[in-house]
Amino acid sequence: MAHDASHTNDSESNSAVKRIWKVFIILSVVTIAEVILGIFRPEFLEHTQIARMKLLNWIFILLTVYKAYLITWAFMHMEHETKGLRRSVVWTSVFLIAYLVFILLTEGDYIHDVYTEGYQNWNF
Repeated sequence: MAHDASHTNDSESNSAVKRIWKVFIILSVVTIAEVILGIFRPEFLEHTQIARMKLLNWIFILLTVYKAYLITWAFMHMEHETKGLRRSVVWTSVFLIAYLVFILLTEGDYIHDVYTEGYQNWNF
């Protein structure tokens, strides 16, 4: 009986180690893709605009949100929690991140318009 329990713990430990390596590899690949995109900055991503922002910036935002989600899911053990707790944490974070992006884009666009359309004098 004790042999079965230790065998079960070994298989669970091996599964956890495999899970950690899998998450590590995914996070590494996403980070490497971000760094490569940041270094080379492809022209078609620089000149394509979606919602008044470069497509490259949208890609960076989405990859960063994906990495945050994966870190929360795997390393903060959200995958083992109850469905209600997972949804409350994930949906609250998704709402707050979407709200933050909306506020940053709106305020940044307003400030850009104020300075470029001459409502504010550059010479203080």
